[in-house]
Amino acid sequence: MTALHLADEGEAADLAAFLGRLIHYDRAAAVRLQASGRTLAVFGRPPSFEVLAIRTARLAKPYEDGLDVSLDVTVSAGELLESLDEAAATATVPAAVTGPPWAGVLPPRRGWRPEPGLPALDAVRAMVAVAVAEFRSRIDELAPEERTRAALDRIGREIWSRPVGNTDLPVRAAHAAQSLGFLRPVRAPAPDTAASDTAAPDEAALGLLSSGAWLRLRTPYGSIAVRRAGLGALDVSVR
Repeated sequence: MTALHLADEGEAADLAAFLGRLIHYDRAAAVRLQASGRTLAVFGRPPSFEVLAIRTARLAKPYEDGLDVSLDVTVSAGELLESLDEAAATATVPAAVTGPPWAGVLPPRRGWRPEPGLPALDAVRAMVAVAVAEFRSRIDELAPEERTRAALDRIGREIWSRPVGNTDLPVRAAHAAQSLGFLRPVRAPAPDTAASDTAAPDEAALGLLSSGAWLRLRTPYGSIAVRRAGLGALDVSVR
Protein backbone atom coordinates (compact mmCIF):
# COMPACT_ATOMS: atom_id res chain seq x y z
CA MET A 1 0.00 0.00 0.00
CA THR A 2 1.06 3.58 -0.60
CA ALA A 3 2.30 5.47 2.45
CA LEU A 4 2.12 9.21 2.96
CA HIS A 5 4.82 10.81 5.10
CA LEU A 6 3.51 14.06 6.56
CA ALA A 7 5.86 16.85 7.55
CA ASP A 8 5.29 16.53 11.32
CA GLU A 9 2.86 15.52 14.05
CA GLY A 10 1.02 18.82 13.77
CA GLU A 11 0.19 18.23 10.11
CA ALA A 12 -1.05 14.74 10.97
CA ALA A 13 -3.19 16.02 13.85
CA ASP A 14 -4.76 18.76 11.71
CA LEU A 15 -5.55 16.28 8.94
CA ALA A 16 -7.07 13.88 11.48
CA ALA A 17 -9.25 16.68 12.89
CA PHE A 18 -10.49 17.59 9.41
CA LEU A 19 -11.35 13.98 8.56
CA GLY A 20 -13.06 13.55 11.91
CA ARG A 21 -15.30 16.54 11.30
CA LEU A 22 -16.27 15.27 7.84
CA ILE A 23 -17.17 11.88 9.31
CA HIS A 24 -19.20 13.61 12.02
CA TYR A 25 -21.52 14.90 9.29
CA ASP A 26 -21.37 11.77 7.13
CA ARG A 27 -20.06 8.46 8.46
CA ALA A 28 -19.68 7.22 4.88
CA ALA A 29 -17.81 10.33 3.73
CA ALA A 30 -15.37 10.02 0.85
CA VAL A 31 -12.43 12.32 0.17
CA ARG A 32 -10.44 12.93 -2.97
CA LEU A 33 -6.69 13.00 -2.46
CA GLN A 34 -4.25 14.78 -4.72
CA ALA A 35 -0.56 14.71 -3.90
CA SER A 36 2.22 16.22 -5.94
CA GLY A 37 5.65 17.20 -4.73
CA ARG A 38 5.51 18.03 -1.04
CA THR A 39 1.81 18.95 -0.91
CA LEU A 40 -1.23 16.81 -0.20
CA ALA A 41 -4.68 18.25 -0.94
CA VAL A 42 -7.75 16.61 0.57
CA PHE A 43 -11.19 17.47 -0.84
CA GLY A 44 -14.45 16.68 0.96
CA ARG A 45 -18.10 17.67 0.80
CA PRO A 46 -19.94 17.94 4.12
CA PRO A 47 -23.65 17.20 3.53
CA SER A 48 -26.21 20.00 3.43
CA PHE A 49 -23.65 22.81 3.08
CA GLU A 50 -23.40 22.48 -0.74
CA VAL A 51 -19.72 23.43 -0.69
CA LEU A 52 -16.35 21.79 -1.19
CA ALA A 53 -13.97 21.75 1.75
CA ILE A 54 -10.25 21.67 1.02
CA ARG A 55 -7.48 20.88 3.49
CA THR A 56 -3.83 20.83 2.47
CA ALA A 57 -0.98 19.20 4.35
CA ARG A 58 2.78 19.40 3.95
CA LEU A 59 4.61 16.20 3.13
CA ALA A 60 8.02 15.33 4.56
CA LYS A 61 9.32 14.42 1.13
CA PRO A 62 8.03 14.67 -2.44
CA TYR A 63 5.33 12.12 -3.17
CA GLU A 64 6.55 9.16 -5.19
CA ASP A 65 5.04 5.72 -5.72
CA GLY A 66 7.10 3.64 -8.11
CA LEU A 67 7.31 5.63 -11.33
CA ASP A 68 4.33 7.84 -10.44
CA VAL A 69 5.12 11.30 -9.12
CA SER A 70 1.55 12.30 -8.31
CA LEU A 71 -1.45 10.82 -6.54
CA ASP A 72 -5.10 11.35 -7.47
CA VAL A 73 -7.60 8.98 -5.89
CA THR A 74 -10.94 9.01 -4.06
CA VAL A 75 -10.99 7.00 -0.82
CA SER A 76 -13.03 6.46 2.32
CA ALA A 77 -12.46 9.27 4.82
CA GLY A 78 -12.97 6.84 7.69
CA GLU A 79 -10.38 4.36 6.40
CA LEU A 80 -7.88 7.17 5.83
CA LEU A 81 -8.45 8.43 9.36
CA GLU A 82 -7.96 4.93 10.80
CA SER A 83 -4.64 4.61 8.96
CA LEU A 84 -3.29 7.89 10.34
CA ASP A 85 -0.49 7.54 12.87
CA GLU A 86 -0.15 11.01 14.37
CA ALA A 87 2.99 10.20 16.37
CA ALA A 88 4.77 8.85 13.29
CA ALA A 89 3.14 11.45 11.01
CA THR A 90 2.24 8.81 8.44
CA ALA A 91 -0.89 7.55 6.74
CA THR A 92 -1.69 4.72 4.39
CA VAL A 93 -3.72 5.47 1.28
CA PRO A 94 -6.80 3.17 1.38
CA ALA A 95 -8.17 1.35 -1.63
CA ALA A 96 -9.97 3.56 -4.11
CA VAL A 97 -13.76 3.82 -3.93
CA THR A 98 -16.34 4.83 -6.47
CA GLY A 99 -16.45 8.53 -5.83
CA PRO A 100 -19.62 10.61 -5.45
CA PRO A 101 -20.45 13.01 -8.32
CA TRP A 102 -18.82 16.02 -6.65
CA ALA A 103 -15.44 14.27 -6.64
CA GLY A 104 -15.27 14.52 -10.43
CA VAL A 105 -15.65 18.30 -10.49
CA LEU A 106 -13.07 20.33 -8.59
CA PRO A 107 -12.25 24.03 -8.50
CA PRO A 108 -9.48 25.16 -10.85
CA ARG A 109 -5.92 25.00 -9.58
CA ARG A 110 -4.86 28.36 -10.98
CA GLY A 111 -6.24 31.72 -11.98
CA TRP A 112 -7.47 32.82 -8.54
CA ARG A 113 -7.86 36.57 -7.98
CA PRO A 114 -8.50 38.43 -4.71
CA GLU A 115 -12.08 39.64 -4.20
CA PRO A 116 -12.95 42.71 -2.09
CA GLY A 117 -15.72 43.14 0.46
CA LEU A 118 -15.02 40.29 2.89
CA PRO A 119 -15.49 41.36 6.53
CA ALA A 120 -12.85 40.69 9.17
CA LEU A 121 -12.67 37.29 10.85
CA ASP A 122 -14.57 38.29 13.99
CA ALA A 123 -17.36 39.80 11.89
CA VAL A 124 -17.69 36.65 9.79
CA ARG A 125 -17.82 34.48 12.92
CA ALA A 126 -20.47 36.76 14.42
CA MET A 127 -22.51 36.61 11.21
CA VAL A 128 -22.51 32.82 11.32
CA ALA A 129 -23.57 32.83 14.98
CA VAL A 130 -26.46 35.20 14.23
CA ALA A 131 -27.58 33.05 11.29
CA VAL A 132 -27.50 29.85 13.36
CA ALA A 133 -29.47 31.52 16.16
CA GLU A 134 -32.06 32.82 13.69
CA PHE A 135 -32.44 29.39 12.09
CA ARG A 136 -33.03 27.73 15.45
CA SER A 137 -35.41 30.47 16.58
CA ARG A 138 -37.53 30.25 13.47
CA ILE A 139 -37.69 26.46 13.71
CA ASP A 140 -38.77 26.72 17.35
CA GLU A 141 -41.57 29.11 16.35
CA LEU A 142 -43.12 26.48 14.08
CA ALA A 143 -45.85 24.25 15.41
CA PRO A 144 -44.80 20.56 15.50
CA GLU A 145 -47.01 19.71 12.53
CA GLU A 146 -45.40 22.55 10.53
CA ARG A 147 -41.82 21.31 10.99
CA THR A 148 -41.72 19.49 7.67
CA ARG A 149 -38.59 18.97 5.58
CA ALA A 150 -39.94 21.44 3.05
CA ALA A 151 -40.38 24.10 5.75
CA LEU A 152 -36.91 23.53 7.15
CA ASP A 153 -35.37 23.66 3.67
CA ARG A 154 -37.21 26.90 2.87
CA ILE A 155 -35.97 28.61 6.02
CA GLY A 156 -32.48 27.25 5.46
CA ARG A 157 -32.30 28.46 1.86
CA GLU A 158 -33.42 31.94 2.91
CA ILE A 159 -30.82 32.26 5.67
CA TRP A 160 -27.81 30.42 4.23
CA SER A 161 -28.04 32.02 0.78
CA ARG A 162 -27.56 35.54 2.17
CA PRO A 163 -24.28 37.19 1.15
CA VAL A 164 -21.32 37.61 3.49
CA GLY A 165 -20.61 41.34 3.62
CA ASN A 166 -20.30 42.98 0.21
CA THR A 167 -19.45 39.75 -1.59
CA ASP A 168 -21.16 36.97 -3.52
CA LEU A 169 -20.09 34.43 -0.91
CA PRO A 170 -23.17 32.80 0.69
CA VAL A 171 -23.38 32.52 4.47
CA ARG A 172 -23.53 28.72 4.11
CA ALA A 173 -19.88 28.79 3.00
CA ALA A 174 -18.86 30.67 6.14
CA HIS A 175 -21.02 28.33 8.22
CA ALA A 176 -19.26 25.34 6.70
CA ALA A 177 -15.87 26.92 7.44
CA GLN A 178 -16.89 27.50 11.05
CA SER A 179 -18.26 23.97 11.45
CA LEU A 180 -15.06 22.43 10.06
CA GLY A 181 -12.81 24.46 12.34
CA PHE A 182 -11.46 26.73 9.63
CA LEU A 183 -12.47 30.03 11.28
CA ARG A 184 -10.27 29.73 14.33
CA PRO A 185 -8.41 32.92 15.22
CA VAL A 186 -4.71 33.03 14.41
CA ARG A 187 -2.14 35.27 16.00
CA ALA A 188 0.67 35.04 13.48
CA PRO A 189 0.70 35.90 9.76
CA ALA A 190 -0.12 32.87 7.64
CA PRO A 191 2.12 31.94 4.70
CA ASP A 192 -0.87 31.15 2.46
CA THR A 193 -2.23 34.68 2.20
CA ALA A 194 -2.32 37.45 -0.33
CA ALA A 195 -2.40 40.16 2.34
CA SER A 196 0.55 42.46 2.92
CA ASP A 197 3.12 41.83 5.62
CA THR A 198 1.83 44.88 7.49
CA ALA A 199 -1.73 43.58 7.84
CA ALA A 200 -3.01 42.61 11.28
CA PRO A 201 -2.72 38.84 11.87
CA ASP A 202 -6.46 38.11 11.86
CA GLU A 203 -6.95 40.27 8.76
CA ALA A 204 -4.13 38.51 6.92
CA ALA A 205 -5.53 35.10 7.84
CA LEU A 206 -8.78 35.36 5.90
CA GLY A 207 -9.22 35.94 2.19
CA LEU A 208 -11.79 35.62 -0.60
CA LEU A 209 -10.65 34.59 -4.08
CA SER A 210 -12.46 34.00 -7.36
CA SER A 211 -11.76 32.02 -10.50
CA GLY A 212 -14.46 31.92 -13.15
CA ALA A 213 -17.68 30.74 -11.52
CA TRP A 214 -15.91 29.70 -8.33
CA LEU A 215 -15.40 31.53 -5.05
CA ARG A 216 -12.94 30.33 -2.42
CA LEU A 217 -12.92 31.37 1.22
CA ARG A 218 -9.31 30.85 2.26
CA THR A 219 -8.07 30.47 5.82
CA PRO A 220 -4.82 29.12 7.28
CA TYR A 221 -6.70 25.96 8.30
CA GLY A 222 -8.39 25.15 5.01
CA SER A 223 -10.58 26.55 2.25
CA ILE A 224 -14.24 26.42 1.29
CA ALA A 225 -15.05 26.56 -2.42
CA VAL A 226 -18.48 27.25 -3.87
CA ARG A 227 -19.89 28.17 -7.26
CA ARG A 228 -21.57 31.54 -7.52
CA ALA A 229 -25.33 31.47 -7.91
CA GLY A 230 -26.56 31.76 -11.47
CA LEU A 231 -23.27 30.80 -13.09
CA GLY A 232 -24.01 27.10 -13.38
CA ALA A 233 -21.10 24.77 -14.07
CA LEU A 234 -18.94 27.24 -15.98
CA ASP A 235 -15.17 27.08 -15.67
CA VAL A 236 -15.09 23.87 -13.67
CA SER A 237 -12.16 21.52 -13.68
CA VAL A 238 -13.04 17.88 -14.37
CA ARG A 239 -10.13 15.61 -13.57
